[in-house]
Amino acid sequence: MNLLTKNYFLRLLVSVLVLFTDASLLAEEPPAKPNILFIFSDDHAWQSIGAYQSRLKDIANTPNIDQLAREGMLFRKCYVTNALCGPSRATVLTGKYGHLNGVTWNKKARFDGSQQTFPKLMGDRGYETAVIGKWHLGTTPTGFDYFDVMSGQGKYYNPSLNKGNIEGVQETRKVKGHNSNVVADLSIDWLKNGRDKEKPFLLMAQFKATHHGWAPAPEEYGLYDDIVVPEPDNLFDDFSTRGTAIRNQTLTLYEDLRESLLLGDPGELGTLNPGQRRAWEAYRSKDRNPFEAMDLEWGDSSRELSRFKYQVFMRNFLATGAGIDRNVGRIRDFLKEHDLADNTIVIYMADHGFFLGEHGFFDKRFMYEESLRTAFIVHWPGVVEYGVVNDTDMVSNLDIASTFLDIAGIEIPDDIQGESLVPILQGKTPVDWRKTFLYEYFEMANHNVPPNTGVTDGRRKLIYYNKTHEWEFFDLETDPHEMKSQYYNPEYRETIEGLKQELKRLRSKYECTSTINFDYQIQWPYEK
Repeated sequence: MNLLTKNYFLRLLVSVLVLFTDASLLAEEPPAKPNILFIFSDDHAWQSIGAYQSRLKDIANTPNIDQLAREGMLFRKCYVTNALCGPSRATVLTGKYGHLNGVTWNKKARFDGSQQTFPKLMGDRGYETAVIGKWHLGTTPTGFDYFDVMSGQGKYYNPSLNKGNIEGVQETRKVKGHNSNVVADLSIDWLKNGRDKEKPFLLMAQFKATHHGWAPAPEEYGLYDDIVVPEPDNLFDDFSTRGTAIRNQTLTLYEDLRESLLLGDPGELGTLNPGQRRAWEAYRSKDRNPFEAMDLEWGDSSRELSRFKYQVFMRNFLATGAGIDRNVGRIRDFLKEHDLADNTIVIYMADHGFFLGEHGFFDKRFMYEESLRTAFIVHWPGVVEYGVVNDTDMVSNLDIASTFLDIAGIEIPDDIQGESLVPILQGKTPVDWRKTFLYEYFEMANHNVPPNTGVTDGRRKLIYYNKTHEWEFFDLETDPHEMKSQYYNPEYRETIEGLKQELKRLRSKYECTSTINFDYQIQWPYEK
């Protein structure tokens, strides 16, 4: 073979190699869309999670959620549109405030399943979708390929669940075990056996805990036996330097936390089998016996009984929260063991905040920080840097729908009110990101907390009480625990007027329908 022939064959070989290389590049599949695991809890106060570094950080038993924070981004300014279970869940699904999605009260929580939700949009674009655990929206889930959800609030032990698919409920049955364990068991089983493994998945694993009733799983019965829980500085707040709303509420541990709720509410506990009952009664006796030895009436408002109630409440709350954490670890371990972790975004979020003795309260509803703020942590392998604490950007449950659609590469409908968090998660906060946030609370049926609405810029907060037309204003830099309203302080007059104008703007932007008398002024019964 002469030199000319050799050169010809070499050129031919190179051309063939280039051709095959180009063809292989063209045949390469696009990167797989990420899976999304959204872990949602009820009332799980941010103060009770170690990663949030509150007064409870040294006794918070949340190693798995803390690890999630170390591997992702923790948000310190995640605000809810309405600090109630049903309204928060409806906002997550729709990306809209309650006055538009139709769910503003718990007792009126009949979610219209025919409306647009992000699971429907994701299902239409190739995602396998499922919701497991607490639903609490009064109607059957729609738009999910699979659901297995509790009836009503759900019970802590042996909960009843409605199982179904896109066609509706197929089966109702009781599942033995503690609620948090059941949610994790069913979630893991769906991930292993129930989903279409050719599709990316969206799984919403939703815990009942730490809703009131505070019934831990047996695994956590002894966890806080020898722990003295630190008290908040304002456990015995006298409410004297704020409006009438905070003085007329029925949220206090010392007056309003009834015995049955503190020591195991039968309405929340569920029907226990004999073995479960014996173990539960042995656990509860650790609190009942000391109370009986105090020789006090349950309604006694003494500081001795109040401090006792606080300790019992907090030990049970923290133990119940530790059960969530243990099961978060179980689900994440499954992802790692089955090679799903690297392409699965894991999000931990609570439906709203919760008072853990601050102001002497349990529950939520007010626009105060413990209630307004919620836990929100995102781990997105390869996108979110490890160990980021975001204490600047104001984000919300309003943003979940937009974020998930953006992650899935789906165009966000114009009528969704939330914003995608993807740029923030990428470390590229838009210059026009929100600087203020609107809160709304409507319910009048429980705890005598009146409807209230307000605006915050992350430091300064203006709250309006619709029924009494009272205003409160707080500067969190000088008063982080919101102990004294400065609404009548002339030094803040310009700031307050600016926040009123911002409240008007936000209410117009979000199409609010409730009325506010911006000019109404009253004389509060304390020194201005």
